[in-house]
Amino acid sequence: MSTFLHHFSLAAPLFILVFVGYTLVRWAGWPKSVADALSRFVFSIALPAMLFRLMSDLSRLPPVDTRLLLAFFGACLIVFALGRLIAWRVFRLDGVGQSVFALGGVFSNNVLLGLPLARTALGDAAVPSVALVLVFNALILWTLVTVSVEWSRHGSLSLEGFGATTKSVLSNPIVAAIVSGSLFGLLGFELPLLVAAPLDMSGQAAAPLALIALGMSLAEYGLRAGWRESCAIVALKLIVQPLVVWSLALALRLPPLETRVVVLLASLAVGVNVYLMSKQFATQEAAVASSMVLSTGLAAITTPLFLALTGALS
Repeated sequence: MSTFLHHFSLAAPLFILVFVGYTLVRWAGWPKSVADALSRFVFSIALPAMLFRLMSDLSRLPPVDTRLLLAFFGACLIVFALGRLIAWRVFRLDGVGQSVFALGGVFSNNVLLGLPLARTALGDAAVPSVALVLVFNALILWTLVTVSVEWSRHGSLSLEGFGATTKSVLSNPIVAAIVSGSLFGLLGFELPLLVAAPLDMSGQAAAPLALIALGMSLAEYGLRAGWRESCAIVALKLIVQPLVVWSLALALRLPPLETRVVVLLASLAVGVNVYLMSKQFATQEAAVASSMVLSTGLAAITTPLFLALTGALS
């Protein structure tokens, strides 16, 4: 219990910042344009600056066991298949609805929530592991759901959809910052103070602003619509996925740090990308929106719990 309370006390201020952002839009009347501008700054400037600065010191950080990708994305594939089965047998959704429903059970809010939580709870040594997952996360999971949807609609795969996904990922400022920062660090370069200082200052603002931006975006969505499907998505996301990831990590005998990182990322709330996908395919929009709000609130308890359990048993 003391370990759980310790991790809860570390995570609580971060979730309070999410609630602050939610309150500013929902009850204080801040316009959506402010939330959009803040999100744009966070994604385009603050988080890339922080990630580039951290990854530029990659040669000084402990090496990452790349098997964590197998544990994380292998579990995503298992839970995605389970999600499709539940959506088909329990909720009688069509193939497109099944795909979006299942994506909600595996796509975490790794950027806005995972990165700040990992740094706070596990330290800077965890950042390379988080960054490795971030680089492949959008590419693999967006490709997975795109293939699933295309197969449901046409019974065949779409190279055009895969190409669009790849282009989107490679042009993402987060991915670009991770890749360029890692190359910079591995080549042994050192940032001059004139560049490092502004990056450090921008990076310090990244985590709190990202969490406030997340809260602002959640204020757009409600909780009541599609509640049965929403509860099922939340159960898959907050309970089933971290347990499957943890099981695979143990089977692969991942080191303790990598194990805790992938379980933490798996235990996070449903990511906003799932809602974008539901909008794109015009299915399960209400259920996904409510699952984002509900899972973010519940993750304030479940994520510290999984951190405590993995820490105690590592």
